[in-house]
Amino acid sequence: MNSSGHHAFSFGRIAAIIGNTLTGLTRLKIFYVLLLFALLLIGSSVFMAQMTFQQEFQVLKDIALGAMSMFTSLLAVLATARLLPQDIEDRTAYTILAKPVSRFEYLAGKLFGVVLLLAISLVAMSALFFLVVALREQTVLNDTTRQMSAAPPEQMAEALRLVRASAFNMNLIPGIAIIYVKGCLLAALTLFVSTFATTTIFTTIVMAFVYFIGHLQAIAREYWLQTNSAGWMTKIFPGVVALLFPDLQLFNLTDDIVAGNAIPLALFAKTATLGLFYTGFYLLLAWSVFFRKEL
Repeated sequence: MNSSGHHAFSFGRIAAIIGNTLTGLTRLKIFYVLLLFALLLIGSSVFMAQMTFQQEFQVLKDIALGAMSMFTSLLAVLATARLLPQDIEDRTAYTILAKPVSRFEYLAGKLFGVVLLLAISLVAMSALFFLVVALREQTVLNDTTRQMSAAPPEQMAEALRLVRASAFNMNLIPGIAIIYVKGCLLAALTLFVSTFATTTIFTTIVMAFVYFIGHLQAIAREYWLQTNSAGWMTKIFPGVVALLFPDLQLFNLTDDIVAGNAIPLALFAKTATLGLFYTGFYLLLAWSVFFRKEL
């Protein structure tokens, strides 16, 4: 089939595909099941521990950010894995590509439809998370004020400051942003795998292996460098693996955020840039395979 490469690039056509993709994805039952699971987990996490308020806020952040990361990763893989196989099976891809739509526009529209879905989902989870934190913070502030009613004003002010510092810090924003970037990366990688996979199940299984490889890559790379003699081949091989299988552990900033450690701007910028680079890289790889695919 003609890949429509002679037509000028159009953001309008991509936007139309994004809209259609997003509409189709929001009808998936798996989306609502996973979203409900994540929202319930975040909402109920406040009742999971009766500790000091510092520990309780740490548990709340740990569970909430973990749920956001898990849900976003699952949604990125499961939503993207079905796009191309289903479009080819029901011949939607043939209909779209028969129009003045290039294959790159088609793939970009599909990917950004998933990316938009991830953004909407993450905004919803973040809003609930911040609401739970704010409500719990107000409760602790009221309890602290009542318990320290007879204390000197300076001591009470310090106690209230500690409560506010434990409840919310600005590190939560870049932490959630990195979770989103990781989801975009996984969506692009899944799209690439689906261009040469034949079924949704196969794509999902491959991505499950890639996911675990990505999280274990740092440990494997350290072991490789320790057990192999120094040389150009020793250094090039881990680099090739890192290019094909991104080190997903780099996107795990949850521990630092929960501990209240500040995330350096340079680290955030580096991690976000790396994630966006991988997203674009896998989109181009997907296009290079899909461009040659017989449809």
